Amino acid sequence: MKNKDYPLYDVKRITTLKELIDFRAKESPNTAAFAWTKSGERIEKTYKELKSEIEALGVALEKRGVVNTKVAILGENSYYWILSFFAVVYSSSAAVPIDKELSTESIINLIKDSGCTHLIFSDTYSDIADSICKSMEIYAVNMKDIPSLILEGQASIDGGTNNRSNKNISQDTLAAIIYTSGTTGISKGVMLSHGNLALDTCSACSNCKFYGDTLLLLPLHHSFGLVAGVFVTMVYGYTIYINTSLKNISKDLLAAKPQSLFLVPLFVETLYKNVWTTAEKSGKAGALKFLIKLSNFLLKCGIDLRRKLFKSVINGFGGNLDTIISGGAPLSEKYIKGFREFGINLLNGYGITECSPVVSVNRNNYYKDGSVGQVLNECTVKIDSKDDSGIGEVCVKGSIVMQGYYGMKEATEEALADSWFHTGDIGYLDSDGFLFITGRKKNLIILSNGENVAPEELESLFDRVPLVKEVVVYESNHRIVAEIYPDKQYAEDTKIDSTTDSLNKSVSEINKKLPKFKQISSVIIRDKEFEKTTTKKIKRNTVGGNNNV
Repeated sequence: MKNKDYPLYDVKRITTLKELIDFRAKESPNTAAFAWTKSGERIEKTYKELKSEIEALGVALEKRGVVNTKVAILGENSYYWILSFFAVVYSSSAAVPIDKELSTESIINLIKDSGCTHLIFSDTYSDIADSICKSMEIYAVNMKDIPSLILEGQASIDGGTNNRSNKNISQDTLAAIIYTSGTTGISKGVMLSHGNLALDTCSACSNCKFYGDTLLLLPLHHSFGLVAGVFVTMVYGYTIYINTSLKNISKDLLAAKPQSLFLVPLFVETLYKNVWTTAEKSGKAGALKFLIKLSNFLLKCGIDLRRKLFKSVINGFGGNLDTIISGGAPLSEKYIKGFREFGINLLNGYGITECSPVVSVNRNNYYKDGSVGQVLNECTVKIDSKDDSGIGEVCVKGSIVMQGYYGMKEATEEALADSWFHTGDIGYLDSDGFLFITGRKKNLIILSNGENVAPEELESLFDRVPLVKEVVVYESNHRIVAEIYPDKQYAEDTKIDSTTDSLNKSVSEINKKLPKFKQISSVIIRDKEFEKTTTKKIKRNTVGGNNNV
């Protein structure tokens, strides 16, 4: 069956994160839940061991006051980070994942803002933990002490201690406060319940089925990394191999041999470009292009040899990769088509932290390039204030929508007006129920003639210009400006004499295809990359008057 509508996948409806752990420990007790490499040795933890260690750590933490409170978690991706998260939410407490790349001052502010009474931190960030402890009254636990805490907790359980961490957890219990990345303003603490996270996970699995192990690359403090990178794979009972450093991606791909990956567009682009860089350095780029043409011709004849023809490419990803889910930011169609040509299905999705985060995703065998897929069955989407083209603000209602912003009553009421969550994203639904995102409400360029222009629409046109590495389009003095950070390596490799002339020529070609009111009036060339959030989204509010050219 190829690209036709079909029933949703049958997935057990789980309503709390405790249910998720209990279900998987019962169904797959001896399957490795997590794996990682330490000192060259592969270490594994089964689902049975995971549950046991969550319960033991939970008891030890409860003795230290972790009951019905809020606990900040600071550290790089690791098994102990994940274990800490589950142990906290098992105790009816809320975990507050902290972005480790923030400044110490920002981290302290978030911990104070969320009302955390405890901090669990990686030894890597012990200096920041010291600063936190000096600035506020908080009980801190170093992750290096977790093994001894597990032994302590297990001894208590063996001695007959009632494990209170198994009680008082419902669908409405607050599980996490996850802070938004703040691309256009201050970060907000999004309150997500057990039900929000568990139901969003199961609903995503109903839309899209995943097979085989995965490699965890996305940061765990980000909702997409936590839900897609961890919870989704756990629903299906496969192994999650933990990448502890982005420097080891190539090595970890070979070790993990993932069948599925969950990525943001920046990672997708990097992996795709690496394929071609490797081919060019080995003198095989021409042969690769020929094989793509041959494969595409055979596909038209109903013959699919992609997994054989591009075996060397797939082997670079560990040998088993067949599905990539991309979310978190807009994704160019050229990468979707590019990976599909190699026999790897790249499915785009859409989400926002306030919706736990997945709202829609393309399905394994029913997808539309350019869309962000079909809306999950745990929510409803409506398009508010539609224009003549059916484009308006994307609004969401359902069990995946947040409880609110922590300590921000007015912001919560504004976002949840009329019982719908107003995402701030602009888009439309087509006749087949596929959602398309065309821009961000806050980014809309409103011209003096009353016309509205979504800068993201214009930025996407630069995907076809290899000299452009990054671009942001905005309005200045009633004119549309494209600010570009060029790909200097491409310019050097292709021996471009004048970057300015080449980019101006590309903009002229783009303008020919646009109505006059959408045409780009001027180009600004940067010599530095755009400032980004830790989730690698460009901070648009730093562009324009503060462009650092």
